[in-house]
Amino acid sequence: MSTSIRKLFHGVMMSALVAGGLAASAAMAQAPAMTGIRGAIVSVGGDKLVVKSNRGGEQTVALDKDTRVAAISLANINDIKPGSYIGAAGIPQPDGSQKALEVHVFPPAMAGTGDGHRPFDLAPNSTMTNGTVGDVVASSGRTLTLKYKGGEKKIVVPEDVPIVNIEAGERSMLVAGAKVVVRARKNADGSLTAASVSVGKNGVTPPM
Repeated sequence: MSTSIRKLFHGVMMSALVAGGLAASAAMAQAPAMTGIRGAIVSVGGDKLVVKSNRGGEQTVALDKDTRVAAISLANINDIKPGSYIGAAGIPQPDGSQKALEVHVFPPAMAGTGDGHRPFDLAPNSTMTNGTVGDVVASSGRTLTLKYKGGEKKIVVPEDVPIVNIEAGERSMLVAGAKVVVRARKNADGSLTAASVSVGKNGVTPPM
């Protein structure tokens, strides 16, 4: 595994743990509070980003040596096969399945990232399920069986759901106008430092 992939693996794992609300353990209880910022970069200067949030307003976020950058590009549902490792944000359905809101496709080197099923902050009552694809059934979109340690979920992927690749990125991709999703920790003085930045390639807007 390359250094950039390994760093991204740890960065995404950190984001997944935070998003999953696993702060019940003593170690996580002592960890800094985290926040998510979805929007576009207004400016980049030194080790700081100014991001205009989709919710309105601008926020300044510091970058440090541990900040991970992930590149987000468009993917195709037909590229998802049995054995693929993916993450699916979804909404629980009455039959126990998950209706996908978005799907993230990981490269083979990142298989196992964030494995499991947990709450997510994309929408009210939303969840994130990361696992290995088992069965794939094509009917009005796709229905995937997603297997993870300790369980599995049936994921219904409507035809209009965004599907993206998650790859290792570089800080040179962080430029004004780029669409980003930032996971940042809140410091004692109220400032923010990015743990990870997911940035769209070639104008792509990360759906996370």
